Amino acid sequence: MRPFLIHELISLTGQHLFLVLISIAVAIVVAVPLGILISRRERLRGPILAFANVMQTIPSLALFGFLIPVPLIGGIGKRTAIVALILYALLPILRNTLVGIQSIDPAVRESAVAMGMTPRQLLWQVELPLASRTLIAGIRVATVTTIGTATIAAAIGGGGLGVFIFRGIASVDSTEILAGAIPAACMALLADGGLGWIERKLSVV
Repeated sequence: MRPFLIHELISLTGQHLFLVLISIAVAIVVAVPLGILISRRERLRGPILAFANVMQTIPSLALFGFLIPVPLIGGIGKRTAIVALILYALLPILRNTLVGIQSIDPAVRESAVAMGMTPRQLLWQVELPLASRTLIAGIRVATVTTIGTATIAAAIGGGGLGVFIFRGIASVDSTEILAGAIPAACMALLADGGLGWIERKLSVV
């Protein structure tokens, strides 16, 4: 591989990792509280899940394009790419948070309340620990999906490994396409393996 390509590969991999980490972190901060909320407020469940579902079904390139003209969050560059990636990552985390909490045996909740636990204590000491494996599974799916989707960020100037892929397609250069595709695939496999290991550890506990 050419020396300049290696230097650029390191830089673009760093950009790609930044896009993924920021997007997943914000998605967790947004989706987990929303999942807890809709586990308690059934009337909000339909609208919030519907919104997350719609975001998931919009073709990724189209969503990136739709966000460009939106004031404050739009434009060309990383900001728009991160917003789009956050919207894509919401559904699996939101749904798994809800499912994890709903799957807890009602008898466990009743026992915790009988012991005098407040709603806050019930959430932090009982519900979230018991739902953690399902929650991590949702984060795992969202992370792997985001790593792949983030390659499209290059189409709107967001950087990342997609720069190689788009440039390789334009110049019909398989080396550049592979330079973007292989690191992205390795990143996805590492993320899947790491989060899968955490998920298995939680299941043992």
